[in-house]
Amino acid sequence: MYRIGIDLGGTNIAVGVVDDRHRIVAEASVPTGAFRPVEEMLADMCRAVEMALDKAGLMAADCASIGIGSPGTCDSEAGVVVRAYNLGWFNVPVCQMLHEHFGIPVRLSNDANCAALAEIVAGAAVGYQDMVLITLGTGVGGGIIIDGKIYAGMRSMGAELGHTLLVLEGEHCTCGRDGCWEAYASATALIRQAKRAGEQHPDSALHGREGLTARDVFEAADGGDAAAQAVIDRWCVYVAAGLTDLVNSLAPEMILIGGGVSRQGERILAPIREYVAEHCFGQRQGAIPVIAAAKLGNEAGIIGAAAL
Repeated sequence: MYRIGIDLGGTNIAVGVVDDRHRIVAEASVPTGAFRPVEEMLADMCRAVEMALDKAGLMAADCASIGIGSPGTCDSEAGVVVRAYNLGWFNVPVCQMLHEHFGIPVRLSNDANCAALAEIVAGAAVGYQDMVLITLGTGVGGGIIIDGKIYAGMRSMGAELGHTLLVLEGEHCTCGRDGCWEAYASATALIRQAKRAGEQHPDSALHGREGLTARDVFEAADGGDAAAQAVIDRWCVYVAAGLTDLVNSLAPEMILIGGGVSRQGERILAPIREYVAEHCFGQRQGAIPVIAAAKLGNEAGIIGAAAL
């Protein structure tokens, strides 16, 4: 039986038809056009689903369900996107609206939860039951899997892992609080830390660099830039300190790191593993979770949504 997965992003709505082995057999994408009337955006979403079905040679009735991974806060039980600021959505009953159009069951969850579920069913965490996925990008996202299922807390408002406290009264976070893990461990934070280092080290390649990206910081370190390497080393500590708290709180079997910086692979994973092993409570008597890079990349949203 096939399922339909919808990855609702701020830029594009990506849709895939997924088979019972969690493989995408057909895809379609349309621009999101955020901040338009909800009805217009939902019409485009339905159009993308129909395009993907047409490519697969299927109809909606041939599919068991539709799953949606949305940014923001989602009430999964009610099927409502409570708030998605980058879409301009507030209290949108998206599951009901799609069910009325296609006539099959529709499920909803936060996009980071969907990515975590995808890694469990088809990615780097196949064979594991308790796993945490951390995505390091503009912010720090997270998804928690317990006993093979998404854990999202009361009214699906949990797993905001990037907004756990790392430094009391520390760096200001976009959520309005000061000292969140996201303000230290995101790719955005890495860039901010690199800019500060550039100001302090005029001989560094980071100094005065316009449009600095996280990749630029790693490339500068590759070129022997000591200031850039120091920034990366410290940033890895920030990431690892937050992961250590997760190990102490949840004792997962595996932690996966996703997002663009995860492509740095062992360069960041090795020091993160070392820090966690040394600093987690009692060193967990050797029971340290596997820490690895996520595997599915851009396909995770569709596969995870379809698996809901």
